[in-house]
Amino acid sequence: MMGTAERQRTHEIQGTGGTQRTRVTGSTTDEHDASGSRSGEERRELWVEEPARRRRLPDPVRTAAVRAVIIVALTLIQAMTAFLCAMAGSWLSFPMVLSSVASTVAATWGVLDVWVTRQVWNQRHGVVSVPSSTARQLRRERRRARRQARTAERSEERIRRRGRTGQLSHS
Repeated sequence: MMGTAERQRTHEIQGTGGTQRTRVTGSTTDEHDASGSRSGEERRELWVEEPARRRRLPDPVRTAAVRAVIIVALTLIQAMTAFLCAMAGSWLSFPMVLSSVASTVAATWGVLDVWVTRQVWNQRHGVVSVPSSTARQLRRERRRARRQARTAERSEERIRRRGRTGQLSHS
């Protein structure tokens, strides 16, 4: 068992870019060498960052997903409220059931919106190997525009280097 002094000795705080990480040293034995260090000392971090297993969703898809989750959650709350009002025999049960039906339609639209947004994003920015992908055409157009901008810049540079020798008028 470690005492407070040993615990303080084994904690090390590093500040990197405004964030702090705590490291703890562990050992296999509690015996100290003559130099004061522990024998068989092994360091391991408390916080180990692991790379994400999946890529992050694109912004438009993530926005649609958040919107869909909120709509579905509100629809479930509304449906439960309508059910409880119906069980209690309240006058609010009929309007709540009607609004629950409308909310169900909206929730279905929200979920379909996520699916459609994801498909559109994949087609425009995603996999290029698909023959129907518009990403290939967009990349071709961008390359062509960059090439034209470079050639225009080179020709302007040539004109500037040449000076005013190719001038047609003296105005």
